[in-house]
Amino acid sequence: MVKIAVTGAFGRMGQTIIKAIEQTDGMALGVKLDKGDDLNAVLDQFEVLIDFTRPEATLDYLAICLSANKAMVIGTTGFDDAGLAAINSAAKKMPVVFAPNMSVGVNLSLKLLDMAARVIGDDSDIEIVEAHHRYKVDAPSGTALKMGEVVANALGRDLSKCGVYGREGIEEPRNKETIGFSTIRGGDVVGEHTVSFFMEGERVEITHKASSRMTFANGAVRAANWLKGEPAGLYSMKDVLKI
Repeated sequence: MVKIAVTGAFGRMGQTIIKAIEQTDGMALGVKLDKGDDLNAVLDQFEVLIDFTRPEATLDYLAICLSANKAMVIGTTGFDDAGLAAINSAAKKMPVVFAPNMSVGVNLSLKLLDMAARVIGDDSDIEIVEAHHRYKVDAPSGTALKMGEVVANALGRDLSKCGVYGREGIEEPRNKETIGFSTIRGGDVVGEHTVSFFMEGERVEITHKASSRMTFANGAVRAANWLKGEPAGLYSMKDVLKI
């Protein structure tokens, strides 16, 4: 039985993760943590921590899990370069699954995007459109950025140089080497992402739409179950799903 700690346990995502744990054989909820709770006080009650909170909180939890030799599943997005460096450093000494999106469907989409980019990317204008609920604070989403990164890597491009996140004030034709991002925020949209490859006379679109947070929660619980017993390292959902 794998005992799990869940942070942000009384938020929408936390509650969904707890439900997923309860529905999964071989998994048990060991700890429910909310803002202000002391993780150090319950270290003997879990083996893997699942965190979908905010970057600053995640990094605090990461430091504690590192010192206590615990495993961690990180679904938080919006890290700056220093935060990403801290995760990479910690993963040299502890097992970490870190993914901007833990949906099985999204991670399959990443595989399809790599394939599409290699076949038609150089002949396409590439645009990424994502939509989320009104409460999401980072933009573009971590998933949209990951999709852009997968496409850019397949084409031998650097996303930090070819990504375009707004066109207001740009008075020149579109540069074919760029990858465009558009962000929509409103209502209760769980998550929608479309990557379009625009060619002369046709276009290919790869879309993923999530209608329930349970898709992310199930992926996170699957990652936690897989992670138990793995050696130190930084893993992605590709490792968990073996794709």
